[in-house]
Amino acid sequence: MDTKSTFSNTEERQSRFELRTLLETSRMLIESQEPDFVLNNLLLITMGKLLVPKGMILINKGSDHFYQVSKIKGRSSLSENDTIQLNFPEMTLEDAIIQGTDHPEITKKLGLADESIFFNLRTTNHHLGFLCLGPKGTKKPLTDSELEFIESLTIISSVAIANSRMFQELRLINRKLDRKVHDLHTLLELSKDFNLMVDRDEIARTFKFAMLGQMLIRTFFFVLDIEDEKSILASSGLKEKPSKKELNTLFELEDVFYCEENHDCPFLDKNDIRLVIALYFQNEKIGVVGVGAPANNESYGKEQVDFLQSLGNLALLTIQKTLLLEEQVEKKRMEEELNLAKTIQQGLLPSPIPKIKGFDLKATNISSRQVGGDYFDIVETPDGGSILAIADVTGKGVPASLLMANLQSMLHALAPIDITLAEATGSINNIIYENTPPDKFITFFWGKISADGKKFDYVNAGHNNPLLFREGNNKPIELDKGGVILGAMPSIAPYESASVEFQPGDVVVLYTDGVTEAMNPQNTEEYEEDRLIACLEKNLKKPSQDIMDAVIEDITDFSDGVQYDDITLMVLKVN
Repeated sequence: MDTKSTFSNTEERQSRFELRTLLETSRMLIESQEPDFVLNNLLLITMGKLLVPKGMILINKGSDHFYQVSKIKGRSSLSENDTIQLNFPEMTLEDAIIQGTDHPEITKKLGLADESIFFNLRTTNHHLGFLCLGPKGTKKPLTDSELEFIESLTIISSVAIANSRMFQELRLINRKLDRKVHDLHTLLELSKDFNLMVDRDEIARTFKFAMLGQMLIRTFFFVLDIEDEKSILASSGLKEKPSKKELNTLFELEDVFYCEENHDCPFLDKNDIRLVIALYFQNEKIGVVGVGAPANNESYGKEQVDFLQSLGNLALLTIQKTLLLEEQVEKKRMEEELNLAKTIQQGLLPSPIPKIKGFDLKATNISSRQVGGDYFDIVETPDGGSILAIADVTGKGVPASLLMANLQSMLHALAPIDITLAEATGSINNIIYENTPPDKFITFFWGKISADGKKFDYVNAGHNNPLLFREGNNKPIELDKGGVILGAMPSIAPYESASVEFQPGDVVVLYTDGVTEAMNPQNTEEYEEDRLIACLEKNLKKPSQDIMDAVIEDITDFSDGVQYDDITLMVLKVN
């Protein structure tokens, strides 16, 4: 056998050996799911195959110029996990093999000989790093066959690295999903418990159990702001309680605040609080949760923050539910009391409307609330006469209704006494002035129909002027004689009274400002006296009930049914 034939057989066996080695290595690397295993075997196989005494693997850090020393063999000033900046030209990173002699400044920085070779670790779309091999121990250059072998191995290894990274990311995602499922299951179970609770102390105990048992957090606090009053609902492990100023400061922090940042709240440092989380209800910050380190002393990541927020919100919503239940109970109690007050108040108004001989009289009171401050009355006097009264107490609701009841009792007490309306009005004014706050007063009008029905004496204490419509007059007569409103000041000057002689067909209309101050739907215009007069003039020939109904219907149409104030009307028609 000649030398040429022997050389050819040796080369063929060598090629088959390298192919078998490549196939076995590729199978081992691709099946591996650990990047560290892939990189370590890549370096050992290549160095062993080529008899290279020095080599390293550099992994790109996400930037084309920064690399981490992942694996290193042989003496070097660098260590594994070191980060180094290598300024390879952009075009060079596309090459599969880079000669160290073309970049002496980089080989020097890595502590490698100029004859070193950089094999590019890359996939189709991404540059992963470099396999860096120093010169062979024999000082001989790498053959084309060796270069081809290493290049093939780096291609396979790059795929294996990318795959193993993907598997690691999938495992990480699966772990996060498992944690999420666990957290959601925990929150679901806690929400079932919270939904059954109506006691705030029980809610606090359950929240505390969840922090200690589920989150393994020994130090925490839960602060609530209820009606501008901040207080700790639940806590554990605190060395001291926060001051009022510190409680306010907690609500001024960012929604997710890590306490190593600058802050002006010594309470957090004294209790080694690591994280403060804000809790919102209907876009309003009404809760704050602060936690110390967990049992494993790890830092809080997004998953832990999300869980703490969800847990805090569960407790917060449950507390809001208890507050709403308390409000509903209180509201129901108030409604019952108001309904009772309304029944009592309606009992103070004359019903049915008394009949006065020679007159057609109708009156009504429509309260804007369950109870109001408007008042009217019709009282028969011992001499056979009749008193008509109408009043409007400032404000609405219960306070106004109480003052109205006082006025009614005074009027009934004075009606049988033989004194003039002016004197009686002065007495009523002094009593109200001395026994009510300065912001409470009453507009009041009353008049007395004589026993024969021909004369009407009246006093107007700052009330809307009643209107007297008389045939032949172009405009109504305003009954305006009297004095100041009741309760505004003591009766220094006596009230003035006046008299009207009734004529057949006369119509007297008494009303409160809820009539003339009714607003249109746009809230830009009042009903006013002119509209009232126009409506009355169109209906004067009708009975009193129809006149009154026409006015109320006109007001309702004008305001589109929206009522802001009490409406009281009294229509007296002389037969």
